[in-house]
Amino acid sequence: MKVIAFYLPQFHNIPENDIWWGKGYTEWTSLKRGEKLIENQYQPRIPLNHNYYDLTDIDVMKWQVELAKKYGIYGFCFYHYWFNGHLLLETPLEQFLSHTEIDFPFYLCWANERWTTIWEGESNPKVLIEHNYEVEKDIDRHFMYYLKYFKDSRYMKINNKPILCILNPLSIRVKTLKNTLKRWEQMAIDSGFNGIVFTYQSAEAMCFMSDDYRNCFDYGIEYEPAYVQCLDSDILYERKRFAKSRLKHWLANRFPFLKAIYKIQNFNQEYEEEIAGVKEIRDYDHEWEKLLAITHDDYAKYIPGGFVDWDNTPRRGRKGKVILGASPEKFEQYFEKLVIKTRDVYKKDMVALFAWNEWSEGGYLEPDERWGYGYLEAIYNVLQKLDELPAG
Repeated sequence: MKVIAFYLPQFHNIPENDIWWGKGYTEWTSLKRGEKLIENQYQPRIPLNHNYYDLTDIDVMKWQVELAKKYGIYGFCFYHYWFNGHLLLETPLEQFLSHTEIDFPFYLCWANERWTTIWEGESNPKVLIEHNYEVEKDIDRHFMYYLKYFKDSRYMKINNKPILCILNPLSIRVKTLKNTLKRWEQMAIDSGFNGIVFTYQSAEAMCFMSDDYRNCFDYGIEYEPAYVQCLDSDILYERKRFAKSRLKHWLANRFPFLKAIYKIQNFNQEYEEEIAGVKEIRDYDHEWEKLLAITHDDYAKYIPGGFVDWDNTPRRGRKGKVILGASPEKFEQYFEKLVIKTRDVYKKDMVALFAWNEWSEGGYLEPDERWGYGYLEAIYNVLQKLDELPAG
């Protein structure tokens, strides 16, 4: 079984983050703000031996890979940030590419969402950087950046087709999306590949996009726990809320005076959230039970996903969401069921996992002060028990 862990590269300084969030900002900056806001919440979270690493040190990535391989992780899905040629957080991935001695499979996910101040919980976020998908020359330029990764022997491929994930297709007009993917497919064939395996993974895309979008892709990746929470909601209501929020966001950035109006409208809601402790509290067992009960009309079109834990209050404070009750022991029980379902129902040899190092969202396999290597050991135990450890 190929366990793919999502990998966040925001553990090093970049000039843009220094400007937007303050000098020296990294994922660790958010994590260190974590505090216990409600009963039974696991905060603050501290890496084992206070290992607040810097991903510009290639030895860190070597350590991560050796750790992942030791416990049965097959590969990483690296997040990739491209804004019409403006790259962000690219250093870890580019140095990984240049160090061919690091023997570990990977593929890229274009995290194509605009960056806004909602990252740190602002109610009326402003746009920091976004992408113009309509610039045709950028389509070719972007593919040429991908190509150096596609050609790497470690890059994950299916039938000589590199896997490429688009985080949220809904950010792109469907006509533009079709043209872009068709162009990239042809460029891949011209470069000696058999095409590209296109995937998507955002919960919004999984829940809200039409067949016009869905038919552009080979697979949808179940991004958890966001996807199961979407399914746990009133889908019609959530679709309307999603559309309304995107419209309000667009209007507020086009007409700045609207931000003040929206701020007043949000006041009562924010006050109620503060009284409640945090915006949303969910139960670990409930989330996993719902996850394992997911059904599809056509399982062939989906790659199942799981999660370690979730708590994004270090980033968003009382506006965040917390899942209570996680432990390596529970995770091991649920992960075993997920692997069996992946193999026997989805007929897949790949499962996506949130996450390798999403520390400020509580989703990480890396060892911490409370659980040590517990979650990694859980994965190894399951794969060994089911005879699903990767070869070699």
